[in-house]
Amino acid sequence: MLIKIAWRNIWRNKRRSLITMASVAFALFFALIMRSMQLGTYDQAYASVINATTGYLQIQAPGYWEKQSLEKSIRQSDSLQAKLLQNDQVKALLPRLESFGLLASAESETRPGFLRGIDQELEFEYFGLHQKIVAGSFPKPEQSAVVLAEKLAENLALKVGDSLVIIGQGYQGMSANGKFLISGIADLKNPEANKSTVYLKLKDLQELTGAYQRLSALVVVPENKNDLIALKQGLQSQLDAQAYTILTWRDMMPELIQAMEADSAGGLAMLFILYLVIGFGVFGTILMLTSERMHEFGILISLGMSRFRLAFTTYMETTLLALLGVLSGSLLALPITWYYHINPIQLGDGMDKMMEDYGMEPIIPFSLNPSIWLNNGGAILLICLILSFYAVVSIYRLQPVKAMRQ
Repeated sequence: MLIKIAWRNIWRNKRRSLITMASVAFALFFALIMRSMQLGTYDQAYASVINATTGYLQIQAPGYWEKQSLEKSIRQSDSLQAKLLQNDQVKALLPRLESFGLLASAESETRPGFLRGIDQELEFEYFGLHQKIVAGSFPKPEQSAVVLAEKLAENLALKVGDSLVIIGQGYQGMSANGKFLISGIADLKNPEANKSTVYLKLKDLQELTGAYQRLSALVVVPENKNDLIALKQGLQSQLDAQAYTILTWRDMMPELIQAMEADSAGGLAMLFILYLVIGFGVFGTILMLTSERMHEFGILISLGMSRFRLAFTTYMETTLLALLGVLSGSLLALPITWYYHINPIQLGDGMDKMMEDYGMEPIIPFSLNPSIWLNNGGAILLICLILSFYAVVSIYRLQPVKAMRQ
């Protein structure tokens, strides 16, 4: 009954109620758009960098990540992989061998390159590597060939069917020189990887470098990418700590985390300012509403209405206004964030260069993570509910005779 009365009281002054709801709705709308864009950019950046480089978790030899030398490689072991795959949290293990070399062609100057030997079928299945081909294809089973990243192929003035010369140093001081046919060109959706990466079959790179039956790392594909710490601890209990170490992508790329956290702090500061503005706006409305109705409150108390019932009704009025504002703001933001989630904003005019410096694709997708709506809507609703206590306190401190004389 009291809630019904509160609902009717809201529409006694439609203009004031609509202004209050609109202020809450538009504040939440801008907060949702800003946070969705920010978190969508982070998700895209993490996925772009992680999938094109390290994966979410790697098993390596101790000290490999600091030196990234073939001398710190691990021995390829089918029995070890079979043992680790028994862990329910491990979806797959992808063997990789990585090295560096000078790349040469007849049409350009020699350039440094990053050589990555992979198991093609596994990389196709879990990282969708075959979907990044823009020309040609990955080598056939019987073919000894390489795939170049798009920007690297452009810099070397090479295309599908040309030859690439690789000059480098192999395992234990061996020379690593070879000539390979280019079977395909791939757009890795990561600017840094696009400038330097050469994909070879795992066995081809092992033979080129003399690192037979050796791996730089085993890339672990987790069942749940959000629970890497538990998976890391579980795998550590299965491995010899003297022979293996386990690193998550956070361990391998701390600079990416620092950049994102710094940017996120700026976004949270903007949200705080926005919430502050909302708070003052809502408090002004509650202050005006309470002051205008003091005479009415005095009469109701004088007629026998309990202060608790009156305070509860008034509190429910502001609560319902806040809920309507939050629902309206959420519904306004949803179609826009959905559209830009499907069709990300393409950056240009110099902004693309800045994104490339961070190793990210120059686009801004929006996130549809439900926590964005829950956290921001909940925060604004909580602010409104706390400020609503001003009316409650005013009613309990009200002197009926004095209020009726106003």
